[in-house]
Amino acid sequence: MQYVKPMANLLDMAVLLSGGGRTLENIGSRIQEGRLNARLKVVVSSRAGVKGLERAADLGVPTHVVSPKEFADTKSFSKAIFDLLRANEAEVVCNAGFLSLLDIPEDYRWRVVNIHPALLPSFGGHGMYGHHVHEAVLNAGCKVSGCTVHYADQTYDTGPIIVQRTCPVFEDDTPKTLAARVFEQECLAYPEALRLIAEGRVKVEGPRTRLLPPLGT
Repeated sequence: MQYVKPMANLLDMAVLLSGGGRTLENIGSRIQEGRLNARLKVVVSSRAGVKGLERAADLGVPTHVVSPKEFADTKSFSKAIFDLLRANEAEVVCNAGFLSLLDIPEDYRWRVVNIHPALLPSFGGHGMYGHHVHEAVLNAGCKVSGCTVHYADQTYDTGPIIVQRTCPVFEDDTPKTLAARVFEQECLAYPEALRLIAEGRVKVEGPRTRLLPPLGT
């Protein structure tokens, strides 16, 4: 199956998060500055009391908390999430530090986007998030790291890659300093991927994406 996002005046988005919401803040700032033709319809957190909910409120976006602890299994948890997304008419879903695996239904296939703080397919998978990723990159002696924006599927950190950006790894890096440098690239990569999706330029072909030229070229 292939999915190409049709051209639209606005890209209606939902954001899923579990923590601080810095990625949400970045996306919201791009929208407010007119650099991303989109609107945030709803923010859903898997945890109550996190900073991301405060940032959503500051942006004027409705928020909901849906905790996986309240459900018997991934399937029922995912159903609650996607029922909420449909009710808010979200076309595209942005994972922004959302730490729970989702069972993505067919009508949202290739409509859920994730960002990972490394160059996939390396340093991904269950348990690979935050400082764990950067520690692994440093322990492997990598000279380059970066971030990956990709369509999410039914497993952790897989799915067709949309955008990747790189940054150097320095000899004296710590997980904290490397994370800060990678996040600078994340702030560029995620809006770029969303812009390509909004323009209908991302086509899924098997395990990869093909970026189509701008309309009229």
